[in-house]
Amino acid sequence: MSFHIDPDITRARTLPARFYRDPVVYDAVREQVFARSWQWAGDLADVAAPGTVAPRILCPGLLDEAVLLARDTLGTLRCLSNVCTHRGHPVCAAPGAHDQLRCPYHGRRFGLDGRLLAAPGFDGAHDFPGPGDHLPQLAFGEAFGLAFASLAPALPFERWLGRLSERIALQPMAHDPARDRDYEFDAHWALYVENYLEGLHIPFMHPGLTNTIDWKAYRYELFDHGNLQIAQARAGEPAFDEGTAAVYAWLFPNLMLNFYPWGLSLNIVQPLGPARTRVSFRSYVARPELLGQGAGGALDQVELEDEAAVQAVQRAGIASRLYDSGRYAPAHERGVHQFHRLLAAALAAT
Repeated sequence: MSFHIDPDITRARTLPARFYRDPVVYDAVREQVFARSWQWAGDLADVAAPGTVAPRILCPGLLDEAVLLARDTLGTLRCLSNVCTHRGHPVCAAPGAHDQLRCPYHGRRFGLDGRLLAAPGFDGAHDFPGPGDHLPQLAFGEAFGLAFASLAPALPFERWLGRLSERIALQPMAHDPARDRDYEFDAHWALYVENYLEGLHIPFMHPGLTNTIDWKAYRYELFDHGNLQIAQARAGEPAFDEGTAAVYAWLFPNLMLNFYPWGLSLNIVQPLGPARTRVSFRSYVARPELLGQGAGGALDQVELEDEAAVQAVQRAGIASRLYDSGRYAPAHERGVHQFHRLLAAALAAT
C-alpha cells in the first residue's frame, strides 16, 4: 500500500481521492494505523480506588476491542483483554469493586493482574494452564487524567505524547457528562482530521469563532506524532495568562485535546466506514463560570459548521472523476501535510 507525500510542503500534493474511496485502503488503515496506535480508553474516575474494574471498548466502530481497566488491591492499574480465554465471553459487564474477575459463562476466575486463578471443569487437561490461558495485557499509558491503550503500539507512549505533556499545565478538572456529545455524519474520518489541522478555513467557515480569536496571530507547532494550534484571544475575550484563547492539540491518528480557559474538550474521531464517522466530545471543566464564552463557547455550532464542510468535500470532491489531489498552503497546512506523511509511512510499514 503506497502513497507518496513529498516532504517539501511547497512541492507536495495531498493524498489522492482513492485513499478515501477504496475499501481496501480503509481496511489497511484499520490494521496498520489504528490497530498499532494509542487509543483513548476513558478517564480514570471509575477505577480510582484499589480493587476496582471498568470495561471499555477500544475504538468503537472500527477496532471494537473489548478491554477492561483493572486497578489491583496494591493500586497498580492495568488494561486487560475483557475476553475470557476459554470460549470468548466478556469477563466484566459493568464497573465496580472486585478482588478478582469471574466469567459469567463457565465460571473461570482471573486476578486483577489477568492471571488465571481457577477454571472449573478443566481437571485432567494436559499442559494447563498455559500462557494463553491468562488474560492478555495491553500496552497502557496515562496523561491528563485519561487512560490510553494500544493493541500493538508502533511507538512507546511517551514518544507518542511528545512535547504535549511539557507544553500543557492543567488546572484541576471534573468530567461534566451533561456536556458530552456524539456526532455522526457522512464523511471519511481523515477529512475531519484534515479540517481540524488547519486554521485557514476559520474566517470562511466559522464567523462566530472568528469574532473571538485573532486569526492573523494563529500559529502552529509540530512535533513527531502530533501538533499544536495556538489561537490568540481578541480583546475582552476569555484567555489564559499569555492571552491565548485556545490550544488545539492533535495526536496521530485521531485524538484531539482542546484546551480552553474553562477546561478541556476531548474529541475522539472514530471511523465507522469509508464514508461514515463518529466524533465523540467529552468535557472536563475547571472554571464553570467561563463556559459559553470565548473560543470554546459555541462548540456545537462550530462542530456543525465543520461537518457541513467535510460532508460537502465527501459528496463532491471525493466522488468526483475530475478531482484527484490538491496542493498544501505552506503557511497554514503544515499539520495536514504532517498527517498525510504519517499515514503514508504507516501504510508503507511492513
